[in-house]
Amino acid sequence: MTHGPLAGVCRAAGWQVSVLDLTGVSDKAGFMARCVRALDLPEWFGRNWDALADVLGDADWGPASPGRLLVVSGWRQYAKARPDEWEIAQEVLESASGHYQQFDATLSVVLALGGSDQLPPDQPG
Repeated sequence: MTHGPLAGVCRAAGWQVSVLDLTGVSDKAGFMARCVRALDLPEWFGRNWDALADVLGDADWGPASPGRLLVVSGWRQYAKARPDEWEIAQEVLESASGHYQQFDATLSVVLALGGSDQLPPDQPG
């Protein structure tokens, strides 16, 4: 799994870190398939927007203390190919992020930017 400096800092602070790499994804089915793998979603996950919102808001998936960082990389092709779907995906992720504030937990979602749309490896410290 690739990860950047932010992911390393979060891991060092005890956060869970997940990377949702959307490279090559151009439709909702591909997006959902990547979510299943990257986010280790349960068997009952229905692979639709409502089901994704439900599972991301479920305490069994949610962030353990102190938090969880979800880095979304390689998303630009999907955003360009399916802008309406990408908007819904962002709304679901934003809603999940806000959901955990009431439980004193943090889910931070970061859209990775960069020329290659990939996360750089950690630099040796």
